Amino acid sequence: MTEAILLVGGKGTRLRPLTVHTPKPMVPAAGVPFLTHQLARARAAGVEHIVLATSYLAEVFEPYFGDGSALGLHLEYVTEEEPLGTGGAIRNVASRLHSGPDDPVLIFNGDILTGLDIRALVDAHETTGADVSLHLTKVTDPRAYGLVPTDDTGRVLAFLEKPQTPEEIVTDQINAGAYVFRRSVIDTIPLGRPVSVERETFPDLLTAGAHLQGMVDSTYWLDLGTPAAFVRGSADLVLGRAPSPAVPGRCGDRLVLPTATVAADAKLSGGTVVGEGAFVAEGARVFGSTILPGAVIEPGAVITDSLIGTRARVGERSVLTGTVIGDGAIIGPDNELRDGARIWCDAQIPAGAVRFSSDQ
Repeated sequence: MTEAILLVGGKGTRLRPLTVHTPKPMVPAAGVPFLTHQLARARAAGVEHIVLATSYLAEVFEPYFGDGSALGLHLEYVTEEEPLGTGGAIRNVASRLHSGPDDPVLIFNGDILTGLDIRALVDAHETTGADVSLHLTKVTDPRAYGLVPTDDTGRVLAFLEKPQTPEEIVTDQINAGAYVFRRSVIDTIPLGRPVSVERETFPDLLTAGAHLQGMVDSTYWLDLGTPAAFVRGSADLVLGRAPSPAVPGRCGDRLVLPTATVAADAKLSGGTVVGEGAFVAEGARVFGSTILPGAVIEPGAVITDSLIGTRARVGERSVLTGTVIGDGAIIGPDNELRDGARIWCDAQIPAGAVRFSSDQ
């Protein structure tokens, strides 16, 4: 297996305002665009050629990654004119593949952080002679995911989309967003129209008698679809809980990029990242958070499990917990923002305007 397709066309609406100016795979995690971690892990597994299926803000990818040679890869970019879904996006880039009809092609979603053993998935695919092999993982509450029951040999029996009743939850195995396709199977996907692999391609293949194999790998897995999950994923990369050869520094309690400035008595912990050109002032405390390039954290601010956008500013003594601050936004001094708050790009909040406690 030397080829892969990476699906990076989604709008990332659940991550807004992070994705107003930046496509989701390009939002920095542990100091580099999240996509960098996926590309580096694919390269480590032996992949040499990757086709990126782009759509939303497609013009951002190639200027950053170029032809991929800096990562030891050959990268190509194909942009969808209209959104085509997961299956349609795969089919749309098939002409760029060089593999033979029976060769394995790795396909993975651009918003999953995982410790998947990619080589093991490919080996299982080849050993079982499957048409498609899927990475499956086990979750405590599977209602938000597609369930994939298998028999005792790992052969897929069905695809059950987002069950809600206890009777519908027949397994805790879910589709984890990484696949190995036999190259010829990709050509059976309809061309030029939206297709969902989860709702159309996989069920149709089962109906036609194709062999779909599931491999359960319950190492680290996280869907980065929400701001809280994205912040958690970045922190886990820094802490070394999630594996990646692309973290720009040693794993530890914090990651401070080379041109960032952090006051001597500021406290950074919990996998916090301080991006290029960012500034963290004296007395500030930052836990498990991501400070993007050029952001400013003023004296005495306390930031927990939050993401501070590019060139944003958090005023003195402001307390942020579980919040997202958009690019260029300004949070005045003495504000309190709690879990779930999203401040849009370039918004300005005056001093002491938002509080959950008294002003004493």
